Amino acid sequence: MEIFPLQTGSVKVKKAQKSREKGGMLRVLTSEKWTDWLPIYAWLIKHPEGTFVVDTGETSLTSRSGYFPKWHPYYRYAVKMDVSRDDEIDRQLARYNVDSKDVDKVILTHFHTDHAGGLYHFSNSDILVPKSEYQNAKGTIGKLRGYLPQHWKDWFKPDEIEFKKQNYGPFAESYPVTKDGSIMAVPTPGHTPGHLSVVADTGDKKVFLAGDTSYTEQLLINLQPDGVTPDTKQSLDTQMKILKLAEQGPVIYLPSHDPEASRRLSTNKTLAV
Repeated sequence: MEIFPLQTGSVKVKKAQKSREKGGMLRVLTSEKWTDWLPIYAWLIKHPEGTFVVDTGETSLTSRSGYFPKWHPYYRYAVKMDVSRDDEIDRQLARYNVDSKDVDKVILTHFHTDHAGGLYHFSNSDILVPKSEYQNAKGTIGKLRGYLPQHWKDWFKPDEIEFKKQNYGPFAESYPVTKDGSIMAVPTPGHTPGHLSVVADTGDKKVFLAGDTSYTEQLLINLQPDGVTPDTKQSLDTQMKILKLAEQGPVIYLPSHDPEASRRLSTNKTLAV
């Protein structure tokens, strides 16, 4: 099994989103302090059972007027995207001699646009999504929550993951993505209520493809929730489970917006707990 980073452009968010400040979401919207440009990572896994992609990154269509709803305060005040056509996930996959049409399965950690914006490249793939996250992202209510279901294609009919009561380390539930169990999905609610993460077990270590369980490894170690989570207790519980997993054996922790994530993967740098 081989794992590769796919950087699909960059994003800026408020510092109060990256690391929660007093005021939560209101602080995110009103603060004038921005992060530096952060990577938008998706991940390619080449496995004996097929080719897998975790998240689809963002689309260059975000630069078009009207792609983001102007009425939504988050898109008006709290996020900036820098994504070119060459940054999109199909072009990034091509760097590893993979055609997006040949990807067997796509697993989404959640439906925020910087993780689901490239979905339209995968009409031939099985797409696995967290069931509760998918339900929360649909329709008018989904739009109010900041999701963009209006950009889903007519063919988009994903397989909804329902977790099994099967322990995976400190996680009480899990879902096997591969028949051999070396790629597993685990529920990691917090950033969104239906968020999941993907764990790839290479034999000597586990690679934890974390989505947005934290914005950086250090924020995980500090048990620091982000500023948009609707439930800080849930977020902290998830972070503590990840740290407990790392206590049980070597874990490379790879959140989607950590500038050091790609380097940690290439150097096999595991989480120190």
